[in-house]
Amino acid sequence: MHFCYIIATVANDPGWFDVERLPTLIVAVIAIAIVLYTTYHRSSREKFKVREIPALKAVEEAIGRATEMARPLLYTPGWGGDIQRPTTIASLNMLAHVAEKTARYDCRLVFPTHDPVIMTVAQEVVKEAYIRAGYPDRFRQEDISYVSSSQFAYAAGVDGMISRLKPASIFLLGTFEAESLILAETGNSIGAIQIAGTDSTIQLSFFIVACDYTLIGEELFAASGYLSGDRSILASVRAQDILKVVIMLILMVATVWSTVTFMTNGSTDGWWTF
Repeated sequence: MHFCYIIATVANDPGWFDVERLPTLIVAVIAIAIVLYTTYHRSSREKFKVREIPALKAVEEAIGRATEMARPLLYTPGWGGDIQRPTTIASLNMLAHVAEKTARYDCRLVFPTHDPVIMTVAQEVVKEAYIRAGYPDRFRQEDISYVSSSQFAYAAGVDGMISRLKPASIFLLGTFEAESLILAETGNSIGAIQIAGTDSTIQLSFFIVACDYTLIGEELFAASGYLSGDRSILASVRAQDILKVVIMLILMVATVWSTVTFMTNGSTDGWWTF
């Protein structure tokens, strides 16, 4: 009865539905429909293929190089993010794949971070990856460590690790800010092969200059699906591509409509409500 009273009260209130937010509702429904289609439609899953990304093809090479040189591999998600950021989650997904490979090759994996929560999650991710690989005894919890929450203290700490351990390969994947060039230059100075990736357009320029391979923007989010072949992740990537095409078509139609209206009436006032 209480629930029915609430429904009746909302229905009788003329302000319960904001018409101005109707476009947002329509876009949300379309997005959900596309995601459900790409995830559950069989033919959609089978036909989908991700283009080859050089940085991801080089992952195996980077791990193999560290193994052959008997030197560690260093992986860090940067200072700018926390556990809730999409880039951090994408980085940890990729960490699982890298950790599984290092376990099989018996290559030491070092993971410094600025956040205790990220450290704890990374420890579990790496531990599970080593178990999946069949070598749980090779997991070293102390190699996944907290450095500092201060930006440049973190940068100095990771630089110290790079200088002392001289890793053969370095993965800089996550959210980076001013520390990006500091870390990349230090890794470049010791001759390490570096694979970097971030969604920050400002820091990408530094990575492109100082690193061997760079994941640009959303390539980082597609990385885990590309490496693992997980259909659910690949489906979300395809959904994003479809949504981009839809948005581009809407923008093109809106541009043409606005131009025709202006040429006809000499003004664009009211063209959206027409």
